[in-house]
Amino acid sequence: MQTGLNNKNILITGASRGIGYACAHKFASEGALITMVSQDPERLELARQKISDTTGANPNAICADLADEKARHSLFEQVQHVDILVNNAGAIQGGGLFDMTLDQWRASWELKVFGYIHMCQLYGQMMKTRKYGTIVNIIGMAGRALRADYICGSAGNAALIAFTQALGAELQNHQVRVFGINPSATETDRVKSLYQKRALSKYGDAEKWRDMLDASQLPFGRLKQPDEVANLAVMCCSDGVGYLSGTVIDMDGGGQYI
Repeated sequence: MQTGLNNKNILITGASRGIGYACAHKFASEGALITMVSQDPERLELARQKISDTTGANPNAICADLADEKARHSLFEQVQHVDILVNNAGAIQGGGLFDMTLDQWRASWELKVFGYIHMCQLYGQMMKTRKYGTIVNIIGMAGRALRADYICGSAGNAALIAFTQALGAELQNHQVRVFGINPSATETDRVKSLYQKRALSKYGDAEKWRDMLDASQLPFGRLKQPDEVANLAVMCCSDGVGYLSGTVIDMDGGGQYI
Protein backbone atom coordinates (compact mmCIF):
# COMPACT_ATOMS: atom_id res chain seq x y z
CA MET A 1 0.00 0.00 0.00
CA GLN A 2 1.38 3.38 -1.02
CA THR A 3 0.95 5.81 1.88
CA GLY A 4 1.50 9.05 -0.06
CA LEU A 5 3.35 10.50 2.94
CA ASN A 6 6.59 11.35 1.16
CA ASN A 7 7.59 14.98 1.85
CA LYS A 8 4.53 15.56 4.06
CA ASN A 9 5.26 17.83 7.04
CA ILE A 10 4.43 16.01 10.26
CA LEU A 11 4.58 17.41 13.80
CA ILE A 12 4.71 14.83 16.60
CA THR A 13 4.56 15.74 20.29
CA GLY A 14 6.03 13.57 23.02
CA ALA A 15 8.31 12.22 20.30
CA SER A 16 11.44 11.34 22.26
CA ARG A 17 10.28 7.92 23.44
CA GLY A 18 7.51 5.35 23.48
CA ILE A 19 4.63 5.67 21.04
CA GLY A 20 5.67 9.18 19.99
CA TYR A 21 9.15 8.04 19.04
CA ALA A 22 7.76 5.01 17.20
CA CYS A 23 5.45 7.31 15.22
CA ALA A 24 8.31 9.65 14.36
CA HIS A 25 10.45 6.74 13.20
CA LYS A 26 7.69 5.18 11.09
CA PHE A 27 6.64 8.43 9.43
CA ALA A 28 10.29 9.24 8.70
CA SER A 29 10.75 5.81 7.11
CA GLU A 30 7.86 6.70 4.79
CA GLY A 31 9.75 9.76 3.58
CA ALA A 32 7.87 12.34 5.63
CA LEU A 33 9.50 15.50 6.96
CA ILE A 34 9.39 15.18 10.74
CA THR A 35 9.38 17.72 13.54
CA MET A 36 9.82 16.02 16.92
CA VAL A 37 8.79 17.82 20.11
CA SER A 38 9.70 16.86 23.69
CA GLN A 39 10.58 18.63 26.91
CA ASP A 40 13.77 16.61 27.60
CA PRO A 41 16.55 18.05 25.38
CA GLU A 42 19.04 15.20 25.85
CA ARG A 43 16.54 12.42 25.24
CA LEU A 44 15.10 14.34 22.29
CA GLU A 45 18.49 14.71 20.61
CA LEU A 46 19.28 11.03 21.13
CA ALA A 47 15.93 10.09 19.57
CA ARG A 48 16.45 12.48 16.67
CA GLN A 49 19.93 11.10 15.99
CA LYS A 50 18.71 7.51 16.15
CA ILE A 51 16.00 8.21 13.57
CA SER A 52 18.54 9.96 11.37
CA ASP A 53 20.94 7.01 11.62
CA THR A 54 18.33 4.34 10.91
CA THR A 55 16.20 6.04 8.25
CA GLY A 56 18.51 8.55 6.61
CA ALA A 57 16.02 11.29 7.44
CA ASN A 58 16.97 14.57 9.09
CA PRO A 59 14.22 15.30 11.62
CA ASN A 60 13.76 18.72 13.13
CA ALA A 61 13.74 18.67 16.95
CA ILE A 62 12.20 21.31 19.21
CA CYS A 63 12.43 21.22 22.99
CA ALA A 64 9.23 22.53 24.57
CA ASP A 65 7.08 21.91 27.64
CA LEU A 66 3.65 21.76 26.05
CA ALA A 67 1.94 21.94 29.44
CA ASP A 68 2.73 25.67 29.12
CA GLU A 69 0.29 27.64 26.94
CA LYS A 70 3.03 30.08 25.94
CA ALA A 71 5.20 27.19 24.78
CA ARG A 72 2.37 25.93 22.57
CA HIS A 73 2.00 29.37 21.00
CA SER A 74 5.76 29.55 20.50
CA LEU A 75 5.80 26.13 18.82
CA PHE A 76 3.03 27.20 16.46
CA GLU A 77 4.98 30.33 15.54
CA GLN A 78 8.07 28.22 14.79
CA VAL A 79 6.32 25.44 12.87
CA GLN A 80 3.28 26.61 10.96
CA HIS A 81 3.22 24.52 7.81
CA VAL A 82 2.03 21.15 9.10
CA ASP A 83 0.19 18.56 7.04
CA ILE A 84 -0.30 16.08 9.87
CA LEU A 85 -0.36 16.80 13.61
CA VAL A 86 0.12 13.88 16.00
CA ASN A 87 -0.81 14.80 19.57
CA ASN A 88 0.90 12.31 21.86
CA ALA A 89 2.52 14.22 24.76
CA GLY A 90 1.08 13.67 28.20
CA ALA A 91 0.93 11.26 31.12
CA ILE A 92 -1.89 11.70 33.61
CA GLN A 93 -1.24 10.87 37.26
CA GLY A 94 -2.85 7.79 38.76
CA GLY A 95 -4.98 7.69 41.87
CA GLY A 96 -8.57 7.77 43.05
CA LEU A 97 -10.76 10.83 43.50
CA PHE A 98 -9.80 11.22 47.15
CA ASP A 99 -6.09 10.62 46.54
CA MET A 100 -5.49 13.70 44.37
CA THR A 101 -5.74 17.40 45.00
CA LEU A 102 -7.40 19.75 42.53
CA ASP A 103 -3.97 21.16 41.74
CA GLN A 104 -2.83 17.68 40.72
CA TRP A 105 -5.91 17.32 38.51
CA ARG A 106 -5.18 20.65 36.85
CA ALA A 107 -1.51 19.83 36.32
CA SER A 108 -2.36 16.43 34.82
CA TRP A 109 -4.93 17.87 32.43
CA GLU A 110 -2.87 20.89 31.36
CA LEU A 111 -0.69 18.79 29.08
CA LYS A 112 -2.83 15.82 28.06
CA VAL A 113 -6.27 17.46 27.84
CA PHE A 114 -5.88 21.22 27.40
CA GLY A 115 -2.62 20.68 25.53
CA TYR A 116 -4.37 18.52 22.92
CA ILE A 117 -7.32 20.91 22.68
CA HIS A 118 -5.08 23.95 22.26
CA MET A 119 -2.87 22.26 19.65
CA CYS A 120 -5.99 21.27 17.71
CA GLN A 121 -7.23 24.84 17.98
CA LEU A 122 -3.98 26.32 16.67
CA TYR A 123 -3.27 23.85 13.88
CA GLY A 124 -6.90 22.99 13.15
CA GLN A 125 -7.68 26.61 12.32
CA MET A 126 -4.71 26.73 9.95
CA MET A 127 -5.78 23.47 8.28
CA LYS A 128 -9.40 24.63 8.09
CA THR A 129 -8.35 27.81 6.29
CA ARG A 130 -6.07 25.86 3.95
CA LYS A 131 -8.71 23.14 3.47
CA TYR A 132 -6.25 20.34 3.96
CA GLY A 133 -4.71 18.42 6.86
CA THR A 134 -4.98 15.58 9.36
CA ILE A 135 -4.95 15.54 13.16
CA VAL A 136 -4.26 12.35 15.11
CA ASN A 137 -4.91 12.26 18.86
CA ILE A 138 -3.22 9.39 20.72
CA ILE A 139 -5.55 9.07 23.73
CA GLY A 140 -5.86 5.82 25.70
CA MET A 141 -8.17 2.97 26.62
CA ALA A 142 -8.77 4.39 30.11
CA GLY A 143 -11.33 6.62 28.42
CA ARG A 144 -13.37 3.52 27.53
CA ALA A 145 -12.47 1.05 30.30
CA LEU A 146 -13.11 3.46 33.15
CA ARG A 147 -11.12 2.93 36.34
CA ALA A 148 -11.73 4.49 39.74
CA ASP A 149 -8.02 4.15 40.62
CA TYR A 150 -7.13 6.16 37.51
CA ILE A 151 -10.09 8.49 37.60
CA CYS A 152 -8.22 11.58 36.45
CA GLY A 153 -6.91 9.72 33.41
CA SER A 154 -10.24 8.06 32.64
CA ALA A 155 -12.09 11.36 32.79
CA GLY A 156 -9.45 13.19 30.75
CA ASN A 157 -9.28 10.49 28.08
CA ALA A 158 -13.07 10.26 27.87
CA ALA A 159 -13.19 14.02 27.31
CA LEU A 160 -10.59 13.75 24.53
CA ILE A 161 -12.52 10.93 22.86
CA ALA A 162 -15.66 13.09 22.74
CA PHE A 163 -13.62 16.11 21.63
CA THR A 164 -11.95 14.16 18.80
CA GLN A 165 -15.22 12.76 17.53
CA ALA A 166 -16.95 16.14 17.57
CA LEU A 167 -14.03 17.97 15.92
CA GLY A 168 -13.68 15.33 13.23
CA ALA A 169 -17.36 15.58 12.41
CA GLU A 170 -17.01 19.35 12.02
CA LEU A 171 -13.75 19.66 10.12
CA GLN A 172 -14.59 17.14 7.42
CA ASN A 173 -16.65 20.01 5.98
CA HIS A 174 -13.31 21.76 5.41
CA GLN A 175 -11.45 18.73 4.00
CA VAL A 176 -9.60 18.19 7.30
CA ARG A 177 -9.55 14.79 8.98
CA VAL A 178 -9.44 14.25 12.75
CA PHE A 179 -9.29 10.83 14.38
CA GLY A 180 -7.91 9.22 17.50
CA ILE A 181 -6.26 6.01 18.66
CA ASN A 182 -6.84 4.47 22.09
CA PRO A 183 -3.85 2.26 22.93
CA SER A 184 -4.14 -0.14 25.84
CA ALA A 185 -1.05 -0.95 27.93
CA THR A 186 1.98 -0.70 25.65
CA GLU A 187 5.57 -1.77 26.27
CA THR A 188 7.00 1.72 26.72
CA ASP A 189 9.62 3.05 29.14
CA ARG A 190 6.82 4.36 31.34
CA VAL A 191 5.03 1.02 31.62
CA LYS A 192 8.30 -0.88 31.98
CA SER A 193 9.37 1.44 34.80
CA LEU A 194 6.10 0.79 36.63
CA TYR A 195 6.58 -2.98 36.48
CA GLN A 196 10.27 -2.69 37.36
CA LYS A 197 9.32 -0.94 40.60
CA ARG A 198 6.87 -3.71 41.38
CA ALA A 199 9.46 -6.39 40.60
CA LEU A 200 12.07 -4.68 42.74
CA SER A 201 9.63 -4.58 45.63
CA LYS A 202 8.55 -8.22 45.24
CA TYR A 203 11.71 -9.96 44.03
CA GLY A 204 14.47 -7.47 44.83
CA ASP A 205 15.33 -7.48 41.11
CA ALA A 206 13.94 -4.90 38.70
CA GLU A 207 14.99 -7.03 35.71
CA LYS A 208 12.31 -9.56 36.61
CA TRP A 209 9.61 -7.06 35.64
CA ARG A 210 8.10 -9.38 33.05
CA ASP A 211 7.34 -11.83 35.84
CA MET A 212 4.90 -9.24 37.16
CA LEU A 213 2.79 -9.57 34.03
CA ASP A 214 -0.01 -12.11 33.93
CA ALA A 215 0.10 -13.17 30.27
CA SER A 216 -3.22 -14.98 30.65
CA GLN A 217 -4.89 -11.62 31.29
CA LEU A 218 -3.32 -9.91 28.26
CA PRO A 219 -4.71 -10.14 24.73
CA PHE A 220 -2.40 -12.38 22.65
CA GLY A 221 -0.52 -13.05 25.89
CA ARG A 222 1.65 -9.93 25.68
CA LEU A 223 1.85 -6.18 25.90
CA LYS A 224 1.40 -4.22 22.69
CA GLN A 225 4.51 -2.76 21.04
CA PRO A 226 4.82 0.99 20.28
CA ASP A 227 5.52 0.17 16.62
CA GLU A 228 2.08 -1.39 16.32
CA VAL A 229 0.45 1.90 17.30
CA ALA A 230 2.75 3.79 14.94
CA ASN A 231 1.90 1.47 12.06
CA LEU A 232 -1.81 2.07 12.63
CA ALA A 233 -1.30 5.84 12.77
CA VAL A 234 0.67 5.86 9.52
CA MET A 235 -1.85 3.66 7.73
CA CYS A 236 -4.77 5.82 8.85
CA CYS A 237 -2.97 9.00 7.75
CA SER A 238 -2.31 7.60 4.29
CA ASP A 239 -4.09 8.71 1.15
CA GLY A 240 -5.80 5.33 0.94
CA VAL A 241 -7.79 5.91 4.15
CA GLY A 242 -9.03 9.39 3.31
CA TYR A 243 -12.60 8.78 4.50
CA LEU A 244 -11.60 8.18 8.13
CA SER A 245 -12.58 11.04 10.44
CA GLY A 246 -14.58 11.74 13.56
CA THR A 247 -13.78 8.38 15.14
CA VAL A 248 -11.45 6.92 17.78
CA ILE A 249 -10.01 3.46 17.20
CA ASP A 250 -9.68 1.18 20.25
CA MET A 251 -6.36 -0.68 19.95
CA ASP A 252 -6.60 -3.05 22.90
CA GLY A 253 -6.55 -6.47 21.24
CA GLY A 254 -10.15 -6.98 22.34
CA GLY A 255 -9.09 -6.72 25.97
CA GLN A 256 -12.09 -4.67 27.06
CA TYR A 257 -14.35 -7.62 26.26
CA ILE A 258 -12.31 -10.32 28.03
